[in-house]
Amino acid sequence: MRLQDIIREVPDFPKKGILFYDITTLAKNPPAFHQAIDQLAEHYRDRPVDLVVSVEARGFIFGAALAYKLGAGFVPVRKPGKLPAEKVRVEYALEYGTDAMEIHKDAIEPGQRVLVFDDVLATGGTIAAAIDLVKRLGGAVIGTAFLIDLTFLNGKQKIGDYQVFSLIQY
Repeated sequence: MRLQDIIREVPDFPKKGILFYDITTLAKNPPAFHQAIDQLAEHYRDRPVDLVVSVEARGFIFGAALAYKLGAGFVPVRKPGKLPAEKVRVEYALEYGTDAMEIHKDAIEPGQRVLVFDDVLATGGTIAAAIDLVKRLGGAVIGTAFLIDLTFLNGKQKIGDYQVFSLIQY
């Protein structure tokens, strides 16, 4: 099945001029959801992954399921004020503003192999910030994965030399 046919496109969200790709329509469709997780996991089947680090909030939906499928742990990256223990924070630019995110200081042990996942690669600011957090904690980023890559926004440029894998490209 073509996963992109199941994703709802919402114009002018979260602000005018943005075309938002709503993955909730894919997540609620059992065959499509299973296919997406299976295809993501298959790409990393032969690469050891200790942890999947995923970005709040839609990234959690697929990131946690991907971690389970890979036999890896799951680490959330959250917006400020959401994590209860000692944390590391980074500020970054979005395609439509600025934001910050945090990770628990003890979430990653030095040398752990980390796959960084988010639902959509847009301008790359969010994933670059997540990579920065992983590196600050001593994690070894083995790649980045996305459900969707908005290739026309050139987000790969902010990721540097890290491998980018996505199931759907627009």
